[in-house]
Amino acid sequence: MKPLATEATEGQSILRIEGRAKLSGTVPISGAKNAALAIMAGVVLCSETCCLRNVPNLVDITRMGEILQSLGIKLQRHGQTLDFDATDISQGQAPYEVVRRLRASFFVLGPLLARLGTAQIPLPGGCAIGARPVELHVRGLQAMGARVHIEHGVVNAYAPNGKLKGAKIYLDYPSVGATETLMMAATLAEGETCIENAAREPEVVDLANFCRSMGARIKGAGTTTIWIEGVNKLHATDYEIIPDRIEAGTFMVAAAITQSELLLDSVIPSHLTPAIAKLEETGAKVILEGDRQLRIIPAERILPADIETLPHPGFPTDMQAQFMALLTLADGDSMVTETVFENRLRHAEELKRMGANIRVKGNIAIVKGVPLISGAPVLATDLRASAALVLAGLAAQGTTIVQDLRHLDRGYEQLEVKLQKLGAKLTRDVATA
Repeated sequence: MKPLATEATEGQSILRIEGRAKLSGTVPISGAKNAALAIMAGVVLCSETCCLRNVPNLVDITRMGEILQSLGIKLQRHGQTLDFDATDISQGQAPYEVVRRLRASFFVLGPLLARLGTAQIPLPGGCAIGARPVELHVRGLQAMGARVHIEHGVVNAYAPNGKLKGAKIYLDYPSVGATETLMMAATLAEGETCIENAAREPEVVDLANFCRSMGARIKGAGTTTIWIEGVNKLHATDYEIIPDRIEAGTFMVAAAITQSELLLDSVIPSHLTPAIAKLEETGAKVILEGDRQLRIIPAERILPADIETLPHPGFPTDMQAQFMALLTLADGDSMVTETVFENRLRHAEELKRMGANIRVKGNIAIVKGVPLISGAPVLATDLRASAALVLAGLAAQGTTIVQDLRHLDRGYEQLEVKLQKLGAKLTRDVATA
């Protein structure tokens, strides 16, 4: 397996894309990054061994592994399989140097508090796409009896008498992170916990299924109300991560924007319902082949579509940038409204460098389709923006150079390798000063 990029080299790499190449073939979809990160944090709950399968080989996964190892958990990787021994956790404090580079590191707060009765977690980092406050996590844990205070950028929490207690929790917003943190914390709490206005994303359901495979008692995951009855201990498990719906959606757009027919393998179609609906609105056809395959048949003419990002089952914010790239070539005007993050339209400026006609006001982008976009040097501003610029480069006339790939390497497993196998003309190079 190709070794993961290190932080020292990620930012120095560029992707050089020769556009207008037709794609064809079958692309295997990797395990879901967002599901895997939360489930890896959930390993903390288990005082035995855990085996996770279909885990993507990504920088973020490596960083989460480093956090777990710093807590005393033993970890071994064999291809797409991770083996954990969480029998002994030596401390409840995660290191700042790793946490600052990974937003999802905050997931360990709930499991640590539930298992040890104490946790010290630095406030996290990640993509600069807007405020993602931790107040919902903190208020929920406080409702379960935790004492929490934030000092010098570190969240310090402990449970009196060493145990959290079941509680009724209402989330002001259906936050995925807060839902997952509180659901994990509740698995070992005394009594019953009810989380109302819970996030409904497939990754939340996958985490619940993982916890259930260890003996947790959870009902309602995937609905707005989740019930958790605490147990004293969770046992060993062997669990497979769901396919990545965002990677699948990205390749769906790759087919449409290059007007190429592609077959996506290892997908769960029901997780892609909003993305499929919008892709079909732009004229493409999406055909189910078997239980786990989708065939994308592109349209000769890309039609405009209006998109508004919403919590699941609405259109995912993580697909907004990719669809904006597609809509730059639509025959007509489209409107893209971002309601989840307030700073997630920065890729519009980079797409404009390629000839796109986009006007941004606040959280709305008006995209006036153009017949052609041209290759240009562009800068990746966040994870999904990186993917959008790669997609635009595939469709553009001439050469596109995508700079600063550290975001891309956080969320897509060997994206350029998969695209090369489909016929794309792109190479990863080391940037020159």
